[in-house]
Amino acid sequence: MTARRSRRRPPGRRSRRRSASSGLVVVAVVASVLVLGVIVSLVALATGAGSTVDDRSGAAPGAADPIVESSRIDAVPIPADRSIASLADPDWVAEIAGRTGIPIRPLSAYAGAALRLAEEQPSCRLEWTTLAAIGRVETVHATIFDSALDRDGVSTPPIVGIPLDGDGVLAVPDTDGGALDGDTEWDRAVGPMQFIPSTWAIVGSDGNADGAADPQQIDDAVLTAARYLCRSDRDLADPADWVAAVHSYNPNLEYNDSVADFADRYATAANG
Repeated sequence: MTARRSRRRPPGRRSRRRSASSGLVVVAVVASVLVLGVIVSLVALATGAGSTVDDRSGAAPGAADPIVESSRIDAVPIPADRSIASLADPDWVAEIAGRTGIPIRPLSAYAGAALRLAEEQPSCRLEWTTLAAIGRVETVHATIFDSALDRDGVSTPPIVGIPLDGDGVLAVPDTDGGALDGDTEWDRAVGPMQFIPSTWAIVGSDGNADGAADPQQIDDAVLTAARYLCRSDRDLADPADWVAAVHSYNPNLEYNDSVADFADRYATAANG
C-alpha cells in the first residue's frame, strides 16, 4: 500500500472554497507494527482485538468492495450551530460525500473533528480520512445493526456491541452498571466509534456543543476518537505515529491494515 501525503485540510465553512483534496498519511501496515511495543488500548471494539474484520463490519475491504455503503447520503441535516459538524464547508462535504459514498452527516463530523484538532493540537496533523476509515471499519458509518443517525445525529437504535466476556474477545467486566451499554455483567462497545464505558468516562467529549457527551451521538463520538488518536503528542503525519495511534484504538494487525486500506481509498476517491 502506498503512502499518501497531503497537508491540505477540509475547507472550513467560512472559506466557501470548493475543493476535493483530502489529506492523509496512509502507511503500509507491516511487521514494523510489532516492534512498536505494547500499546495499552483503552478502547475495546465490539468484537475485540482478536476478531476479524468480517465479523466486525460485515464486509472485509478488498479490491472489488464498493466504497458506497449507504443510500442515506442526505437523510440527516447538518446543524448550523457550534457543533464540529458545522465547521466544514457544506459544499465541500456534499462533493466529497458524492465522491466517496460516505453519508453527509458522519462525513461532516469527520471533517469537523479534523478541523477542530487542527486548532487544538496542530502538531498532531490528523486527517479526516483516518477518522472516516475508523468509522467505516467500526460501524459502517453508524449504519451497522440496522441503525441510522436521527435528526440529532444520534444512533437509532443505539449501537451496542457484543459482551466483552473473554470468549474470543477482551474480558472487560462491567464498569458503569449498564448505564451506557445495558449490560451489568460485562462492558460492551457503544456508539458509531465503538467506545467502552470505562474509556468514555475518561475521554468522552461534547462535539455538538449541547453540554453533554453521548457516545451514541456522532459529533461527540468522532471528536472523542480524534482526541484519543492525538494523545501522547503524536504526529499522525509520521508513519510510525499513525500506526501507533490506530494500533492503540485496536491492537490488531488486521484492524490496522483495514483502516489504512479504507483511508487510502477515501483519499483516492476524494482526490479523483
